[in-house]
Amino acid sequence: MYAAGGVLAVRTERGTAIVPANRVAWTPAGFTHQHRAHGDTDMRIVFLAPSLARLVPDHPAVFLASDLAREVLLALTGPLNYDDETAPPYSRSARSRLMRVLVDELVEAHEQPLHLPEPRDDRLQAIARMLYETPADNATLAELGKKAGTSPRTVSRLFRNELGMTFYEWRTQLRIYHALVLLADGHDTTHTAYACGWANPSSFIAAFTAVIGTTPGRYRSRGAGTAHPTPRR
Repeated sequence: MYAAGGVLAVRTERGTAIVPANRVAWTPAGFTHQHRAHGDTDMRIVFLAPSLARLVPDHPAVFLASDLAREVLLALTGPLNYDDETAPPYSRSARSRLMRVLVDELVEAHEQPLHLPEPRDDRLQAIARMLYETPADNATLAELGKKAGTSPRTVSRLFRNELGMTFYEWRTQLRIYHALVLLADGHDTTHTAYACGWANPSSFIAAFTAVIGTTPGRYRSRGAGTAHPTPRR
């Protein structure tokens, strides 16, 4: 699933993948999933044959689309694939070759830190619900733990052991997700920063840039649909 523009949220039992423009969300077979589009979204979907699917991760993941991957995805899902008067569809052999190029690009790409794990522990679920509803809540770990009926030490341990990240890393990921949605809906950087719990726009810009690779202003001015992938290293 490719977001040529806008923002997608793809949810599985493993959690929610945040898919801003020029990212690819991969969901392996066997994972029940649902997706939701935010803003003016251009969503493209490609299905991989089992022989190709075995080459990519066996878990849900998000990748940054290289320039080549982007063009292949657009070609596979564009007008050339449909019967019209201007251009014939790709042949089966041509589509097969393009699919292989796409998979090669995804294999070489780095997974993006845009996956928000889903808590299973009842106490973590209670905290997650509170923060989903009010991402600007700056309650401390101790305060949230008290509301969930547990100690901050226990909450901290559960986040590390169950979700593989600290509480603050998880909350930042959640806030970035909400920020992408607000930006896709047309809100400016200042409004988005305060609505998502940052103390000032500067700290929001720094956190957003570290995860997304560009500033909120640039991301928004491009319409969340023409961001250019960074070169692969």
